[in-house]
Amino acid sequence: MAVTNEASKENRQLNRFHYTIDHAVEKPFNWKQMLRLLSYLKPYATTYLPGAIAAMIISTAVRLIVPILIGKVAIDMVIANKNMNMLVYLVIGTGLLYLLSYVGNVFRIKWVNILGQNVIYDLRQHLFSHVQRLSHRFFDSRSGGSIIVRIMNDTNALQELFTNGIINLLMDIVMLLGMIAILFSLSPKLALAILVILPIMFYISTKLRRNIRRSWQQVRIQQSRLNSHLNESIQGVRITQSFSQETENAAYFDGVNTDNFSSWRTATKKSAMFRPFVEMSNAIGTIILISYGVYLILLGETNGGITTGTFVSFGFYTGMFWEPISRLGQMYNQLLMAMSASERIFEFLDEKPNVVDKPDGVDLPDMKGHIEFDRVKFAYDEERVALHDVSLEMKAGQTVALVGHTGSGKSTIANLISRFYDPTEGTVKIDGFDLRDVKLNQLRQQISVVLQDTFIFSGTIMENIRFGRPDATDEEVIEASKVVGADEFIKRLANGYETEVEERGNILSAGERQLLSFARALLANPRILILDEATASIDTETEVKIQHALERLLKGRTAIIIAHRLSTIRESDNIFVLENGKILESGNHDELMQQQGEYFELVKSQFEMFDAI
Repeated sequence: MAVTNEASKENRQLNRFHYTIDHAVEKPFNWKQMLRLLSYLKPYATTYLPGAIAAMIISTAVRLIVPILIGKVAIDMVIANKNMNMLVYLVIGTGLLYLLSYVGNVFRIKWVNILGQNVIYDLRQHLFSHVQRLSHRFFDSRSGGSIIVRIMNDTNALQELFTNGIINLLMDIVMLLGMIAILFSLSPKLALAILVILPIMFYISTKLRRNIRRSWQQVRIQQSRLNSHLNESIQGVRITQSFSQETENAAYFDGVNTDNFSSWRTATKKSAMFRPFVEMSNAIGTIILISYGVYLILLGETNGGITTGTFVSFGFYTGMFWEPISRLGQMYNQLLMAMSASERIFEFLDEKPNVVDKPDGVDLPDMKGHIEFDRVKFAYDEERVALHDVSLEMKAGQTVALVGHTGSGKSTIANLISRFYDPTEGTVKIDGFDLRDVKLNQLRQQISVVLQDTFIFSGTIMENIRFGRPDATDEEVIEASKVVGADEFIKRLANGYETEVEERGNILSAGERQLLSFARALLANPRILILDEATASIDTETEVKIQHALERLLKGRTAIIIAHRLSTIRESDNIFVLENGKILESGNHDELMQQQGEYFELVKSQFEMFDAI
């Protein structure tokens, strides 16, 4: 039970960590950010966008013309004068206008959907490419689920904006301005009386903006937390079941899900206040039209009044007038959702990698593999100093082992060599070049890392091995597999190298996954090979195969081996013993055993453990 409680405590702490890293982005609603979002339309400014706008203008113009035809032409001219010929022309003209509007709407819908899907594709591609270039520090402080939310959910939230929102916004603005101009041209008095409600409506609606915007930001935050917990729960389902934590995990999910539900309910409730307000404004406008409009008809056109046809046209326009205003209210809510999502997207896009190339970065095409640490200090944060004034040398072609207790700084040294981080103080050099001066791409192309927790991608065995060098032939992949001893078990699979494996390669044993990672590393043909507890998950029989494979794998390369097993490190040219971020001892196996220091005690404790077994 103690173990179970400890696991539960750790789970709760991890989830609280998720809550601290995903927070509201407090930026004011501004058009500068909207223009940044709209900049993704630029590639299509001469293709789909002009056509969609032209089609929108045509269909909007038809809607603006029809009420005049009904009121001023049909009533004031055709009916008043009983002109049958004009009625024929009116019917034919109106039919042609509606046909033109239909064609315009067909092309508008087609082009805006193509436009919107292209923009979302570009935005998601840009975001994913940017995130892949960010440094490890970025991923240290964020869960995988929260990152997925930004790339998927937040970009999806912009889809409606780009597929319909922008064009519909322009259409409603054009329609409103057109109707206001027509109303004032028909009767300035009646138009002014009806539109007097607009300033009041504008004042009240602006009061709702900040509240609604914050509500939709909270929705995004809760969605991120929900996805983070889902991602964590699915990845750790075996641990959950092992400790019988299904009930507690479900209860925790219920809490997160309830928070998500509550945030949606609050946001939609606040957003829903706008439409009834618009409908109330419509009712007030209609009352003004009936009372004052009928009065102007009774007053007579000669005395400054209006005709019946003008009144009917006003009736149509008044009915149409509040429709775009209502849509603009909904559009504003959609805009708030989009801005909330875009703020979170731009927060990621504004992140700068901590590890970047210098403008005058040095080419390092033919790396020898001579590594030097010169008084290196490194801290993951202010409270976690991982290395203290470390100086060491690894000669080209040497096999070097790093040993020590957990947290002693072994993996940190490996991370600095791959330049996943830059040292806080001091320098890390390869072949005499400070790694901060070397181009990242050229550096990492010549370094392969094999971890204890091997990641297998969804795809075939062949594709997973070829990940080490995408241009490798099938024959080269098979040869690399034979060298590390992976070919034997691959051939036993149903489809051999074309066998499909799911994410993380769950159909394979831990040892088989590790053999694939060795084949992947060999295929890349690196100058520096880092094995970070790479044989920890391999059984003794498989380890024998690996030892033979390592003889070929390490030949002619600088190899850094992080391991606890004596069999893995005893043949190393040099062994560095670390403790609390400092180097205590260095030398080969025999030299360190003669010193009877920390390394001697580590080896002794390992033999005592085996004797106890």
